[in-house]
Amino acid sequence: MTPMKFGMGQALTRIEDDPLIQGKGRYVSDLVPEGTLVGYVVRSPYAHADFRITDTSAARAMKGVKAIYTAEDVTELGSLPCLSQVPSKAPIAHPTWEILCSKTVRHVGDGVAFVVADTVERAKDAAEAIIIEWDSRDPVIDAVDALKPGAVQVWPEAPGNLCAEVELGDAAATDKAFAKAHRTVSLTIVNNRLVTNYMETRGCLAEYDAKAKSFTLTLGSQGAHGVQQILASKIFNMPKEKIRVVTPDVGGGFGTKTFMFREYPLCLVAAQRLKKKVAWIQERGDHFVNCSQGRDNVSTATAALDRRGKVLAVKVETVADMGAYLSQYSTIIPYVGALMLAGVYAFPAMHVHLKYVYTNTVPVDAYRGAGRPEAAYLVERLMDRIAIETGMTPAEVRRRNFIQPGQFPWKTPVGRTYDSGEFDGHMTRAMDVAGWETFKDRLKTARKAGKIRGIGMATYIEACGGGSPENAWMSLEKDGTVTIRIGTQSNGQGHKTAYAQLASQYLDIPIERINVVQGDTATIPSGGGTGGSRSLPVGGAAVDVGARALADVIKDMAAAEMEVGIGDVEIRDGTVRVVGTDKSISYEKIASLPGAEEKLKSHGTWRPPEPTFPNGTHICEVEIDPDTGATEIVAYTVVDDFGVTINPVLLAGQVHGGIVQGIGQALLERTIYDKESGQLLTASFMDYAMPRADHIPNFHFETRNVPCVTNLLGIKGAGEAGTIGACPSVMNAMVDALWRAYGIREIDMPATPALVWQAIQDAKAAKAA
Repeated sequence: MTPMKFGMGQALTRIEDDPLIQGKGRYVSDLVPEGTLVGYVVRSPYAHADFRITDTSAARAMKGVKAIYTAEDVTELGSLPCLSQVPSKAPIAHPTWEILCSKTVRHVGDGVAFVVADTVERAKDAAEAIIIEWDSRDPVIDAVDALKPGAVQVWPEAPGNLCAEVELGDAAATDKAFAKAHRTVSLTIVNNRLVTNYMETRGCLAEYDAKAKSFTLTLGSQGAHGVQQILASKIFNMPKEKIRVVTPDVGGGFGTKTFMFREYPLCLVAAQRLKKKVAWIQERGDHFVNCSQGRDNVSTATAALDRRGKVLAVKVETVADMGAYLSQYSTIIPYVGALMLAGVYAFPAMHVHLKYVYTNTVPVDAYRGAGRPEAAYLVERLMDRIAIETGMTPAEVRRRNFIQPGQFPWKTPVGRTYDSGEFDGHMTRAMDVAGWETFKDRLKTARKAGKIRGIGMATYIEACGGGSPENAWMSLEKDGTVTIRIGTQSNGQGHKTAYAQLASQYLDIPIERINVVQGDTATIPSGGGTGGSRSLPVGGAAVDVGARALADVIKDMAAAEMEVGIGDVEIRDGTVRVVGTDKSISYEKIASLPGAEEKLKSHGTWRPPEPTFPNGTHICEVEIDPDTGATEIVAYTVVDDFGVTINPVLLAGQVHGGIVQGIGQALLERTIYDKESGQLLTASFMDYAMPRADHIPNFHFETRNVPCVTNLLGIKGAGEAGTIGACPSVMNAMVDALWRAYGIREIDMPATPALVWQAIQDAKAAKAA
């Protein structure tokens, strides 16, 4: 096939951006019509308490209040589901997560009532007027503390607060390797909890058609079909065709907008009973205490080494905080991470022990990377600790343990099978670009200025772009444009541009003439949504199949109309031409032929046989002011392997955004609960620090691609990769600086100025003593 000028590999600008930057985007809050009723959730001020709602009469009588619902008013609804399963050693302790709590709340922000009024102000006033008797209990908010004897019990169904326990790998082989080891190296790290902040908070608009006995729910989501399926099968127990779910523009998702939350069924019930539209738009403070949070693991990794510094085996112990309830995919996240703990290394043996723990905190679920950042952080921090303990360089440690190109496909000791990769290749290239060999010159300059300086790397790998199949439906319209309908969901990634490029590869029309439709269960038969960096590896492959099929239909109809064989025609510039002549027929003409409306359609589908495994090297260079602890990232280099690049501009944007989120976790973001009361102390942007433009350096990004052999297009998912490589590279640079200057071997995320300064003071005091 001759490459088309609008197709794969072209650095085209995004076609979806113009309305967004002009303020013409259509988000949920833009779609709420005047006169819509407003919902408001009454939330617990306690982290752990029994309660009774004793009087709602005054609240119900207030002006503008239309309804107040408590647990006893919505008993027909199912519970909020956990859909993930893991091979736990004992049955998973999975208590019911009620739509509204009936007797006990288990984290600050837990929902106890739902008020519907004609304005949000009146709903809030009514919420204040509800009389609730609280009997507070002691909370437990730290997962390690929750496992200790005598700890407060979050659930009677989970003795010792243990939700589940999983083991991976070969314990006997690992123990055997440790028995013959020359030495061992160990470290314990905290993967700090994050609030999953996106630009647009959650919201929904609920409608009920009494005649059809059907619902319509408009909400910002990462997949309308997933929301529809859960509402129908888990909560309302009704045919899914009776619940239409529509997702307009979405201002960021990062995993959290995948999940079911109590506000969606509550608004639907209210709309049904009141026979009016009901909207709920989340405030930022509500987001902090209500939406699922991310990460929050404590892990110890120990490596057994031979005399040359080659790793013989690795043991990992992880305590994973689930929060107060099992969120939708919560249990699978640490498990997916554990499957990637071998990283890019040829470890002969591993054993991983996971403990899932309940605490009186907001539930934890997938956040950009969903377990893989936690895994990469642990193994890459371990490799640098080995370098410190053995005196080897970080690159030497990695080169002695890399999986080599000739060893693929490679099955890791925890069960993943990698298809491709050249890890030393991208590490060497990144080191050359970053000036690794000349770092000492920059270190001397920094010292003269009274600063300390460090350089760190991470060579990561992740698994993504697998799972269920995706489908794409395509049609040629009467005006010569093409429509693609697909059940993934853009949250700002640029799907319209990327899918249009893939289709244009075969149809050869400007991408502006290709319309991509997502986010409506009434017009798109199915969809797997967006998550796990699957949209282009899986959805893009479906578009590729569908576009090829549509091109064949177009050529077949054109050849018949021009009375030539199909082998004699070609597609060029939105027309079908007879090769070697000036005879042609336009798409518009083809679309007007008899029977064209039914014929000019295609369906493409792709089921990934395996995940894809993007990988790469991040190198970060930092400079620290020892008098204040303030850190500046002075250089950042990335060389990634994404198999094949569809659009280098979109790809760079995804990587840049992911790195910024990783920098936020490494240096700034920290979720803190008060141990005594369970109150969230970092409950607003006044106390929870987010990365700003002045925290971020210029990035050098390039690819060194090795095509994926298990993906139709050869591509490897890229949406989460930046986040996965960022934390370990930043923190390895931090430790490098602190180790060189003060002998400090470890510091946890987030390495805030206060924590860095204190670590330096402690090191100075220890040396003086």
